[in-house]
This record gives sequence, C-alpha cells and structure tokens, in this order.
Amino acid sequence: MSQPTIESILQENRVFPPPEEFSREAAIASLEDYQQLYDKAKADPQAFWAELAEKELHWFQKWDTVLDWQPPVAKWFVGGKMNISYNCLDRHLTTWRKNKAALIWEGEPGDSRTLTYAQLHREVCQMANVLKELGVQKGDVVGIYMPMIPEAAIAMLACARIGAAHSVVFGGFSSEALRDRLNDAEAKLVITADGGYRKDKAVPLKEQVDLAIANNHAPSVKNVLVVQRTGQKVHMEPGRDHWWHDLKLNASADCPAEPMDSEDLLFILYTSGSTGKPKGVVHTTAGYNLYTHMTTKWTFDLKDTDVYWCTADVGWITGHSYIVYGPLSNGATTLMYEGAPRPSNPGCFWDVIEKYGVTIFYTAPTAIRAFIKMGEHLPKARNLSSLRLLGTVGEPINPEAWMWYHKIIGNERCPIVDTWWQTETGGFMLTPLPGATPTKPGSATFPFPGILAEVVDLDGNPAADNEGGYLVIKHPWPSMMRTVYGDDERFRRTYWEHIAPKDGQYFYFAGDGARRDEEGYFWVMGRVDDVISVAGHRLGTMEIESALVSHPAVAEAAVVGKPDELKGEEVFAFVTLEGDYEESEALEKELKQHVVNEIGAIARPGEIRFTDAMPKTRSGKIMRRLLRNLAAGQEIAGDTSTLEDRTVLDKLRGGA
Repeated sequence: MSQPTIESILQENRVFPPPEEFSREAAIASLEDYQQLYDKAKADPQAFWAELAEKELHWFQKWDTVLDWQPPVAKWFVGGKMNISYNCLDRHLTTWRKNKAALIWEGEPGDSRTLTYAQLHREVCQMANVLKELGVQKGDVVGIYMPMIPEAAIAMLACARIGAAHSVVFGGFSSEALRDRLNDAEAKLVITADGGYRKDKAVPLKEQVDLAIANNHAPSVKNVLVVQRTGQKVHMEPGRDHWWHDLKLNASADCPAEPMDSEDLLFILYTSGSTGKPKGVVHTTAGYNLYTHMTTKWTFDLKDTDVYWCTADVGWITGHSYIVYGPLSNGATTLMYEGAPRPSNPGCFWDVIEKYGVTIFYTAPTAIRAFIKMGEHLPKARNLSSLRLLGTVGEPINPEAWMWYHKIIGNERCPIVDTWWQTETGGFMLTPLPGATPTKPGSATFPFPGILAEVVDLDGNPAADNEGGYLVIKHPWPSMMRTVYGDDERFRRTYWEHIAPKDGQYFYFAGDGARRDEEGYFWVMGRVDDVISVAGHRLGTMEIESALVSHPAVAEAAVVGKPDELKGEEVFAFVTLEGDYEESEALEKELKQHVVNEIGAIARPGEIRFTDAMPKTRSGKIMRRLLRNLAAGQEIAGDTSTLEDRTVLDKLRGGA
C-alpha cells in the first residue's frame, strides 16, 4: 500500500500571458512554438540533444554514441572531445564578441572592473599556466574558496581549461566545513583570497584555509594560491602559499585548452544532506555544457544586447550554471556583485541595475521577501526601466511575493521565469519560456524541452490533477549528476530508490513534492520532508506559508510541524512582519483566521511566533530543520556550518 500523497490546498487562478511586445522579439514566441519543441524532444530525445550539441557547441572530436543509459548511470556524447573553457572563451575570439564585455564586476566598496572576452581569456590562460607551474595536472581536483570577485570565475575556467576538476566551497563556510570538503575531494591545491567584503565588513578567507589545512588535517593539499582583495595581513607559509599577483607577472597568456572526454569530471559541488556528511555532486563536461548553454539561451531569451545579472554566489550551483558557464558559453555579458543589501545600503541591488542598465535580473524568493520588508520606496527611487525579464531561483515563490516582484520591480511589463531545479540537475527542469508561456504566480509552469517530468505516488502511478505527489524525472537529461563523489551506492540510494521502478521505468526523485493542475502547470510544494501530517492530512508547508504572506502584515513566513499527541502534528508558524506592523495577540488571532479563510480549518496554525529574522543559510534559504527543533522544544541538531547569523537562532531559542 502506498504512502498517502500530499494534499494540495493552495488555490491560485491569476494568469499572465507574455507581453505582446516581448513575444514579438522572442526566439520562442508562442505556446505553440514551445509545444512543438517539447513534442520533438519527447519523440526522440537523443536526436533532439544531438542536433543541439552539433549546432551550439564546439567539438574537437564528435561523439560516437549520444546516450549510454545503464540505470541509474547515464553517459552523454560518448567518445566526444571538447573543452568548456574553450566554449566559454576561445570560440568568441574569432567574432565581434572578442571586445564585448564578458564579465562586469561591482565590488561592495564601490570598486569595479569590466573584462572583455579577450581580456578574460588572457587572465584564464595565465591562471591555468600558474596552476600547471604549481603541479596541477589533468584529473586533479582544485579547491576554490573565494569571495565574489572576477578571480573566482577565472579560477573555475582555468581549472576546466587544463582538465583539472574544481570543487568550489562557498566563502562563508567554516574552516571545518572547508576541511571536510577538501578531504573528501582529495584537493591538491586551494585557490583563495586574503579576504572579501560582506555587509560592510572585511571577512577573512585565507585565515580559514590555514585553519582547515593546519597540522596536516588536509594532507592532499600541497599549495595555496592567494588573490589579494582586502589587503588585510595574512600568514604566508613559505613553499606552500603563493600570491597570485606575483606569479601572474611571469605567466604566459597562451594556454591551449585541453581536449576533454565528454564524461571527464568537470566539477564536484557539495550539497548539505539533512543527515550525514555533505554529498559531493559530480558533474561532467559535455552534457553539462550543452544543458546550461540551452537553458540560459531559451529561459532568459538571451540577446547580444543584454546585461544579465544573477545575484547568486559562485559557491552554489546557480553561480556555476548561471553566472559562469551558461552565460559565457552563449557569449553574454554576465554581471557579478560582491555585496548584498545591508544597513549602509539597503537599496544596493537597485543601484547596480540602474548603474549598468541590467536587462535580466535573476534572484531568490528569499531576497524578494526581504526587499518587500525593506519597502518599495527603495526600488521606486531608482530607474529600473532597463529591465526586460525577471527570474526567481532557489525555492518556490509565494504568489504574493511574485505579484510584488511583477508590479514593483517589473512595472507589470517584465515576464517572470520561476525556475525549479537543483544542484543535482545541473540546470532548469521546470521553467516558463518568457515569450511563450502564460505564467501563474507561484507556478514553475512546464518542463524545459527534453525534460519528462511527472507527479507520481510511491508506486510510480501518475497523480490525478491537483493531487499532490512526488516530483520525478522519467528520462535522462544531459546535465544530470553522474554520481555522489566516491560513493555510487549513496547516489543510487538517495535519488533512485524512493519510487519503485515500474515496467522498467526508472524515476529520478530528489525530494520535492508537487502537483499539476488541470492545465498541466506544475506547482512545487517544497521538500517532502517539510510535509506536515495533521490528523491524517499531509499538508505542504509552502502553501500555508503562501497564505500567511498574502496577509498585508506578513513579510516572510516559515511553517513547520510541531509534535501533537492528538493530531500527530500541528502547524507551527514563524512570521516576520512588514515594517509598520507590531506583534500582538490580536494580530496572531487575525493571521490564524486568515489561513483558515485562504485554505481551510485543517491548515490553521496552532501557534504563531513572531521574529525579526529567520535562521538562513548564507545562500538565503530558511533552515526549517532548525525551526522544527525549536518548535518541538528540542536541542538544535545537525550541521549548522551554513547558518549565516547565529544570533537569530539564539533569539528564537530565547523565545522558545
């Protein structure tokens, strides 16, 4: 007997067709165009991807086999030879793009740099030669622990150029988290900086590397390459530590790209598991290059005139796929910003858009909810008229946050691409195509062409319309993760054994619940481990959060389950308020009734706790696992190395 599915309780009927002016200029200009692409890919996935691979990428040698699928192991473009650094740089140098801005960078203190494709190519070649001089060879792993500066992207491209895999560790992680990742990947060298700027402070990075590798605790690391950023004093170990600016002086700007096999390791990126040690997600060369190239091109409807800004950090998959590899493979102008909204400049994002004439803006729902709390006067004081397309990434977006984004930032004229995907998928799985797809606030709409997605129960049977279930992918795609680094069994167990294979059909499942409405739109309901079971009803937390956020007093909400002897669990909500509202018993009562009005009595919160801020990871995701501990009155369990501000947790614990 299968487990009961997640109940779908959110109703959202608003539909926004693509603006006619946008569709007229779009590469994929209608729902019919999308459907033709989707049907073509579904009918013959291998022919679909092979045609795009030949047309869109440079190959040193063409493949023999498009797909070798031995579930759950996929190999794409077997026998092909290519280099992603070449596809991101060299092939643009023979065109007018040679002198086009490849990377625009804005530092938090206000310093800036712009690198053309020719200049970026030169710097990448120089760093690649320095890495070789320091003993890095094809097949080695290089750790990267950097602030958001151009050298972070240069380091990634330099590794890929010589056939060394990179493992980027977010610059906010602790020395212990860095050490664990360096050891698991057996990194031979670490690229770091003296420090970086974050929220008006110079944050030490080299110091954390020193702690991570002290006393031979990371024995594989033989050298450390250090970029000077903040000028803060750091220890330089003779023979081991090297300044980039010193070695760069004598480094040649000529470094031919190494021909790489399609399935050669490109990078390892660690994603925190809810239990156990972090998982090293493995991505390989050709399939990842093709998929990030195509998703960037079609989802953002890229034009040569665009200034594209993804606000993520390169330490996350979003930064890999949609700051570095996807945009540069397309010859786009990609913008990197070191800073974040902070007390000294809460409107800094809008300053950057105005300064550089940003046309495509891609950020997280968490950031959007923070913008709402800061007030619409900040974006309204800037000229945001250059924007033509908006995007969201990281988690499902509440419909009311979507509407604020649409009205205040997009001025009701910019399509919004709400993208669902994961570290493991490499690129977008569900996304609107902005010239083609009518959007619904809170829905990631339809699968990208070539992606066969479905909502099923645990036996693999399709869920009925508007019935919650498990979001799965039914056919391999080029950028899918290949394994967990050094642990094939964990890969199989984590992603392929939750849903039983059905008639030889394997289901990739990475933990999210969803529903499809009667028009085929997908609504991602959040992690299935965030489902609350109230008196036998399995409720998705995201939908209750969306109901709370739709109240004018609420800026952000996080909902968890609290153990209850009678009902199994009850709904426990943490709420941050809009600027002028104050917490009170009357407001708590009003919010509970608001949820009842929006959803029904079954979803009424048993308790609402008001808080100034949520415990979040440094990438902006709410750590609901910690909130579950707090709601249950338990000790905080598990790894908290990704927590951005521990004082938030301390304040919440004090109120428990």
